[in-house]
Amino acid sequence: MSRFIWVSLGLTLLATPLAAQTEIPPELEGLQEPRIIERPAERMLVVEGRGDPSVVGAQAFGFLFQLYYRIPATPKGPQQAAPRARWPVDFAQPRDQWIGLYALPVPDNVSTLPEHSPPSGMEAMLTTWEYGDVAEILHVGPYDREEPTLQRLKDFVEAEGYVLAGDHEEEYIRGPTMSDSGDPDHYLTVLRYGIERK
Repeated sequence: MSRFIWVSLGLTLLATPLAAQTEIPPELEGLQEPRIIERPAERMLVVEGRGDPSVVGAQAFGFLFQLYYRIPATPKGPQQAAPRARWPVDFAQPRDQWIGLYALPVPDNVSTLPEHSPPSGMEAMLTTWEYGDVAEILHVGPYDREEPTLQRLKDFVEAEGYVLAGDHEEEYIRGPTMSDSGDPDHYLTVLRYGIERK
């Protein structure tokens, strides 16, 4: 979960124009309330990192961005999608046993990775993330204060007659960058789960 990753990432992530902003972009205003939507599958560049995210998270994201920027077909600048992470783990496990999937969307026609030497304990791959019905909500604020927002999302899913059916996923819209930690009170993170009918 992001509170375990981003506290340690500090200044390591890609600089983005959104980092200095404090307002919620208009297209995300409605996401302050939980919603259910259908998302299409997406081609993803993924770095799998094993271990405590507060130890391996910064290195995994750094490696992810290095590979992404070496793929000619990927959108750069304002067209670049926000990074994501999935956690296919039981969060009750010891953190040194966690698996984190740190990812960026890539065009469907990207079929090969550039030559690379992954850091120890990490693996890079191209894959497709399946979606379908998902429940999501925008969390505004520090990563270590996500729990109430996450609980609102889970309560909404149950009230709508669904159950969680996928890994915990986070999309990091605004957060720390390589040059600035930003203001945690204005971080924007989309919390997301795949869902299915009870």
